[in-house]
Amino acid sequence: MKAMHLFVVCIIVMFLGREQRSNEYTIGAIYNLEGSQASLDSPSAKGAELAVQIINAQGGIRGKKLKLILEDGKSDPAVIKKVTEKLIKDDNVPVIIGFSDTDMVLASAPIAAEHEVIFITSGATSPKLPEQVPTYLYLSCFGDNVQAAVVAEYAFSRLGLHSCFMLTDENMDFTRLLSKYFIKRYSELGGEIIKESFFQGGTNNVQDIINEIIVLDQQPAMLFVSAGPNDVGNIIKQIRMAGITQPICGGDSYDTPLLIKTAGEYADNIYFATHFMVKEYTDDVYFTSPPAGEQEDSDKTIMEFITAYKNTYGTLPSSSFAALGYDAVMLVAEIYKRAIRLNPDGLFSTLSHIRDFPGVTGTISYNEDQKIPQKGVTLIKISNREQIFLESLVPSKIPAP
Repeated sequence: MKAMHLFVVCIIVMFLGREQRSNEYTIGAIYNLEGSQASLDSPSAKGAELAVQIINAQGGIRGKKLKLILEDGKSDPAVIKKVTEKLIKDDNVPVIIGFSDTDMVLASAPIAAEHEVIFITSGATSPKLPEQVPTYLYLSCFGDNVQAAVVAEYAFSRLGLHSCFMLTDENMDFTRLLSKYFIKRYSELGGEIIKESFFQGGTNNVQDIINEIIVLDQQPAMLFVSAGPNDVGNIIKQIRMAGITQPICGGDSYDTPLLIKTAGEYADNIYFATHFMVKEYTDDVYFTSPPAGEQEDSDKTIMEFITAYKNTYGTLPSSSFAALGYDAVMLVAEIYKRAIRLNPDGLFSTLSHIRDFPGVTGTISYNEDQKIPQKGVTLIKISNREQIFLESLVPSKIPAP
C-alpha cells in the first residue's frame, strides 16, 4: 500500500508540474550560442529574452511571471539531445522553442514529441518537419519552398535572369531542400539550370567549383549559392575574387552580419530572402500614408519590438532572427493566455487553433492540418556592402514539400 501511495503521489506531482501550477509559466528554449549556427541563433535568443522581459513588465500572464529556461545547444546534436532531456525531465517544460536549422531541430523535437511536449521552431524552415515529427512540431516561420519560390520568381521575372549555376552544401537538409525548391520553381518558369555543383559545408576553398564556372561555354546569368551562415560569406568572396560578377542569390542563411564581415568589399550584387528587415520600418520614407486597419496593428507590433530592442540592447536588431525568437515567445505566451487547461492536451489544442496572431515577422495562423504559417517573404539586396530592402512578396506558386 505504501508503495502504491508513493506512486500515486509521484504521478500527481508530475501532473501538477506539467500543468504549470507554480507561480510562473515556463518556456524551454534551445539556441546554439556557439558553433556554426551561432550567428543566427544568438540573435534569436536575444529576441526571445526580450519578449519575456516585456511580458513580465506588463504584469505577466494571468498574474504569473513567464520564465525562459535557455539552453545552449553549441551547434552539436549530442549536446542538443542532452539539454532537451534536461528541459523535459528536470524543468518540466510543456513547450520548447528554438533553432534556425532543420538538422538541429531533428536532434531535439523527436525527443520532445516522445514526451508529448510541444516544439515550436522559430527559424528552421524545412516544410518537411511536421511530417518528420508528427503532431507536436510547429513552425512559426515560413517554409523553404516559399522563400525559394519567391527568389526564383523575382530572379526570373523581375531581374530577367534566365540561366543559373547552382552551388549547394550537400551536408545540410536546409541547403539541399532550398536548392531543390528553387530549381523546381525556376525551371517551371522557363529558367535553365546550367549545372549544379556540390561542396562540403565548412570547406575553406571552393576553387574547383569556381573553375567549373569560368570554363563554361555558356555563362550563367546568375548563381544560386545554397550555404550555411558560416560559409556563405567566404564562398561569395572567393567567387568575386575570381572575377565572377553575376548576381548571387540565396535564402535566409544570408541574413547575418557575418556575410558582409567575411566578404568585405566583395559583398555586392547579392539578393536573398528572409523574414523581416528592420530598415524597412525605420527609414523615414516608409510611411507614404498613415497605416490603417490590419496594417496599422501589424506596424504597431513591429515598432514596439524595434523600440524595445533598441532600448534594451542599445542597438537595432542585427537580423530578422531576433524577431523570430521574439515571435516564438509571444506566440507561446498567447497560448498560455488562451488555454482553458494548461496541461499538454490543453496547450496543444489551443496552439492548433491559433488564427491571425500578429507577429513581427508576419501573421501566424494554424489549423489541424497546417502547422506552417503562410507568411510573406522579405527580399533584400546587398549592394556595396549595404543591405537594401526591396519588397515583401508571396510567391504565385509554391512547390509541394
